[in-house]
Amino acid sequence: MARVSDTELGARSDRGSEYAHLSRLIRGAGLLDRHPRRYRTRATVLLGCFVVIGVVFVRLGSSWWQAATATGAALLLAQLAFLGHDAGHRQIFRSRRANDVVGLICGNLLTGISYGWWVDKHNRHHANPNTEGHDPDLVVAPLSFTAGQAVTQRGLRALFVRHQAALFFPLLMVEGLHLHAASVRAVVGRGGLRHRPVEAGLLVLHFAGYLGAVFLVLSAPQAIVFILVNQALFGLYLGSSFAPNHKGMPILTEADNLDFLRRQVLTSRNVRGGRLLDALLGGLNYQIEHHLFPSMPRPNLRHAQPLIRRFCTENDIAYHETTLIQSWAQGLAHLRAIGIASTRPGDD
Repeated sequence: MARVSDTELGARSDRGSEYAHLSRLIRGAGLLDRHPRRYRTRATVLLGCFVVIGVVFVRLGSSWWQAATATGAALLLAQLAFLGHDAGHRQIFRSRRANDVVGLICGNLLTGISYGWWVDKHNRHHANPNTEGHDPDLVVAPLSFTAGQAVTQRGLRALFVRHQAALFFPLLMVEGLHLHAASVRAVVGRGGLRHRPVEAGLLVLHFAGYLGAVFLVLSAPQAIVFILVNQALFGLYLGSSFAPNHKGMPILTEADNLDFLRRQVLTSRNVRGGRLLDALLGGLNYQIEHHLFPSMPRPNLRHAQPLIRRFCTENDIAYHETTLIQSWAQGLAHLRAIGIASTRPGDD
């Protein structure tokens, strides 16, 4: 795991003006201006694809070829989740209400993920990325991201941690089911969801529509295979898109006195690629830019990158960027190192 050097640590009061200066540059370049028309076009295309897949699913009927439909649907669901992500950060409209409507439709209704639960969790991650005790994305059972987490595991969990690098991608195949389960728990629990009745109703519609369509059109064995393929690829796609962003980057503690600018940049990793990769990863490959300016619309991220990278270079702030394969390799190397470190004498 990478470490934050002593020279990169410093008091907030000494460096707070740097982020203010960067913010003025970004705002002056118009990079925080929203593009609702471009988002409407994107949403129209995605909804059009949703209709096409639905028509193909019904016309194909009871067939084992529906596994191909399940694959296409998984890719589409992930793209809708990315759109919901943008709505959660208010990248689409200035109005919170308008963004919430898009988020509830993309999240609860179409992908079966609680929008309110996810926004709360994701905002806590953004406030303290890769920070022990504060970032919820560092608490993902049965994985261990720090040596402290690893040494507390016992039995099968300890065995899993030792081999977690090899099991990481197979584990992502159940991430979709985990998100659905967490969403249901959030809606029926006592947490502070702002739109609980609406979220509950939309989740019921999602699961009733999804399961009803699958079991009405397909035979029971085919329906089960469809669900397994669809949910496994949905989880794998989402997890593979989010994992390169922070896994294997420095993990901070409360003792690390970093200002906001460095906290966001030093714990994030960009993934190098062209416009196709931008589309496939929903813009999350510009993770540094996104963490510095979460409300920056997705179309502006690639334009902000040169400015922010140059600013980091001029201020001696490490700006980490790599390829998609290398980002996965670095994340897996970190998981493997934690797994090796978790082995204690007498465990075998």
